[in-house]
Amino acid sequence: MMQKQGIRRRLQVAALVLAGAASAAAWAGPPADWTTPIKPFHIVDNIYYVGSEGLAAYLIVSEQGAILLDAPLAANADQIERNIESLGVPLHDVRLLLSSHAHADHVGAMAALKRDTGARYAASAGDRWALENGRNQGDNNYGIQPFDPIKLDEVVSDGQKLRLGDVELTAHLTPGHTAGCTSWSMTVNDRGTPREVLFLCSITVAGNTLVGNRSYPTIAEDFRATFAKLGAMQADIVLSGHPDTTGILERQAQRADGDEDAFVDPDLLARLVDAHKESFEDALSKARSTPQRP
Repeated sequence: MMQKQGIRRRLQVAALVLAGAASAAAWAGPPADWTTPIKPFHIVDNIYYVGSEGLAAYLIVSEQGAILLDAPLAANADQIERNIESLGVPLHDVRLLLSSHAHADHVGAMAALKRDTGARYAASAGDRWALENGRNQGDNNYGIQPFDPIKLDEVVSDGQKLRLGDVELTAHLTPGHTAGCTSWSMTVNDRGTPREVLFLCSITVAGNTLVGNRSYPTIAEDFRATFAKLGAMQADIVLSGHPDTTGILERQAQRADGDEDAFVDPDLLARLVDAHKESFEDALSKARSTPQRP
């Protein structure tokens, strides 16, 4: 299992990546692994990884069609579609599209997937403006990263359950990283054992302005409420939008080597919350001690 030191290292790496994107003009492009193809793989029960090496997308298969959670980067659209079809799921069988939050590296390909599958799309009200206007919202140090606008078919609220066939997903609003950041949970059957799976929306500061954020004035309060909320939750398996955050590819390799429980880590959520909360408080303290521009 990954220890807290490993999680802190992952936070440092993520911070360095975002620091290199101080503005849209200065950002030469995404890290190479964000568009590097990998073969899709089974995670647990009816959940499959269909993203790239560095950005996750999850396919959840039900008896009445499939659900796709996140569709990162426009450049990954064809890759995601090929991964879905390689699992024996025709694109027209994807009936429901969900997302974690309205950033280009998580919904950049969503408009294309919506068009190509004909599926309905559901997301939270907090991200609706960003999704339908095709741009991230909130003051930050990396500028605007645009994406094709995506029209919502349904606005989900906290605790709302969405069903497709025998699959039921619950929405948990966990704002901070974006105003509409949404984590999703479901129960799966893992070789006869019920497991709680949490698709965790990002809880990193990631260049967001924490003090004096004019377009998202409640960001600090939202982060703290989210840490408290997630700290009270339990999950046997935690999956993330950036696979390195929860060691998804490493866990897949461990399972290939014979560890059938590689993805099962009931303490991971608590470790992630503790590490990210500490990082947030450090960033907030530094922001408060830095003179604000008028």
